[in-house]
Amino acid sequence: MATFEDYCVITQEDLEDMKDTISTQDLSSAITTIKEYLKKQDLVELNIGVTGESGSGKSTFVNAFRGLGDEEEGSAKTGIVETTTEPAVYLHPKYKNVKVWDLPGIGTPNFKADEYLKMVQFERYDFFIIIASDRFRECHTQLATQIMIMKKRFYFVRSKIDLSIEAEKRKKNFDLKKTLDTIRKDCENGLRKISIEDPVVFLISGWELGKYDLNVLQERMEKELPQHKRRVLMLALPNITLEINERKKKALEENIGKVAFLSACVAAVPVPGLSIAVDLAIIAVEIEKYCNTFGLDKESLEKLCERYGKRIENVEGLIKSAWYKGICTGSIITILREISFLITEDAVESVVRFIPFLGAVAAGAMSYWAVSTMLKSALNEVAEDARNVLISLLETEV
Repeated sequence: MATFEDYCVITQEDLEDMKDTISTQDLSSAITTIKEYLKKQDLVELNIGVTGESGSGKSTFVNAFRGLGDEEEGSAKTGIVETTTEPAVYLHPKYKNVKVWDLPGIGTPNFKADEYLKMVQFERYDFFIIIASDRFRECHTQLATQIMIMKKRFYFVRSKIDLSIEAEKRKKNFDLKKTLDTIRKDCENGLRKISIEDPVVFLISGWELGKYDLNVLQERMEKELPQHKRRVLMLALPNITLEINERKKKALEENIGKVAFLSACVAAVPVPGLSIAVDLAIIAVEIEKYCNTFGLDKESLEKLCERYGKRIENVEGLIKSAWYKGICTGSIITILREISFLITEDAVESVVRFIPFLGAVAAGAMSYWAVSTMLKSALNEVAEDARNVLISLLETEV
């Protein structure tokens, strides 16, 4: 069973230190301490190396994985000829600790996998994506073999599936599932012929990332990453499929208990006004994280609407909760201050906290309940709004 330390970089000792620190601070300083503490868990670095032959779609994949188009500011350069001569790092627009590396192309006549991996500093990557736009060749298996020797993980991705599908559509008896199965088996058989046992190939289109095998690839990566890095991966993935939307919700939901426990620790500190101020700060930080993770912020929505040719006014009309507007106007704290049960919680806590022995325990329990209840409700609302927006953009039937 995973321990607290396995799940998050914040430890029980951190909690005790934080509690001692805020007990000596004024309200403003204490709130700042809490906000920095909450951000700490999302500072785990994730490095993804994307490699393959020139023209295989590496750079387009790097951009799509970060939720960007090829022409957007901050996107990796794309082109018919190789545009990458040394490892180029691209930060996630919202999570700067998530780094996607566009690596130089492989497949030159003098290619040597071991020298290549040393050149790109293989040790810094959590895993590799090996991309091919048609057949996998000897250079791909040489690279995969060396990666295994160095005890790293890799994933074979067959890119440009959209182009293959368009070509096959010209045939009279076109069947999408059979076509995808044929492409996948062809890739797997090719890899077996060049000494890869039991290969798994993921079919991806950089232009339509949400289609085909993205969900399967994401699920595989999530299972094989250390637990504290799974969360970072889930937060960073573009919210472009209903399956990812649901997994994001689950990842955020798993964190609510720990955040509420933090609130309970603060509630035990006998400083007037501290508990409710911290609770409001905690809830506001988490709700803002929810909106950003699901792409329910103004900038993200504008980009999505532009990409899918939708009017932002129509898409905003699908958002029912107050949290999107709160993010846009910076009024989340104001909205929270008007919620009745949080006001009641503060009033009752301020009385019971000073009851000998049991007061601190009771105050902590109340704070835990209030924060966890509020966050569960907000997460459900934001996830549902994101789901409705996604269905509208993709014109998907439930």
